[in-house]
Amino acid sequence: MNHDDHDHDLGLAHDLRVMERMVQRRRALRWFAGAGTLALVAGCGSGSGDAETDVTATTTATPTPSPTPTPTPSATSTSSATTGCVLNPTETGGPYPADGTNSASGSTSNVLTATGIVRSDIRASFLSSSTVATGVQVTLTLTLVDVNQSCAPLAGYAIYLWHCDREGHYSLYTAAAESYLRGVQVTDSNGQVTFTTIFPGCYDGRWPHIHFEVFSSLANALGGRYATLTSQLALPSSTCATVYADTTTYPSSASNFARVALSSDNVFGDNTTQQNTQMTPTFTGTPTAGYAATAVIGLAR
Repeated sequence: MNHDDHDHDLGLAHDLRVMERMVQRRRALRWFAGAGTLALVAGCGSGSGDAETDVTATTTATPTPSPTPTPTPSATSTSSATTGCVLNPTETGGPYPADGTNSASGSTSNVLTATGIVRSDIRASFLSSSTVATGVQVTLTLTLVDVNQSCAPLAGYAIYLWHCDREGHYSLYTAAAESYLRGVQVTDSNGQVTFTTIFPGCYDGRWPHIHFEVFSSLANALGGRYATLTSQLALPSSTCATVYADTTTYPSSASNFARVALSSDNVFGDNTTQQNTQMTPTFTGTPTAGYAATAVIGLAR
């Protein structure tokens, strides 16, 4: 047999059988094409709501990337909130410290060794008198920080605070019978102490101010003469003008304040702008409602 022979060489009967198979094949192809079209139409639906009840369309959802959560910063504690602190300069304790470094009426005055000096509200006398100093109320919060440790708070230190009354007098000295407007507090874990006091008056020749001393421990404070830092706070000019406008409560402060300037003050006048900014507490409030004040004290431990 010649393997090169083709189908058209096999005779009429063979050709008729081949043609019949081709016709049957074409019919089958047309039937499959029709069935596929019906299936496609059924899958798409007729446009009515009823036509879709028998067909569940499978939708391939486009993957939605999971959102990356935005990190929520942990709350910054007060202890780490202080930035840009500077070293507070050492200033004079003045003639009225009552810390054992000078004498009054012929005897050494050292209120630090007296029972009751550790207190937050310093408006009342606590020795031989119970007189309460009057004036515009101030709640003063001081934050003690270490300038050599990125302004880290200093806990466990003692701060002794004192200042004049509304008429410019100092207890145990020019108001000898009184012991008000003096007190000691120990810094907490945030390096803070809070005193409740009054707004000091302005006496002739000095910018309105508050004195303080810092001790490395309460024991050293109560022993006296171991201060790590002695310095002062300058009161803000705008608050002074507002408070001293009440000449009934502060009878001589307005006129005295008009004759002084921070730049020529014998304590604050030679400080840098940055030092005086830190040494000036921030005040909020009113004379009627009282003031809240805050200040940072920079110490080089």
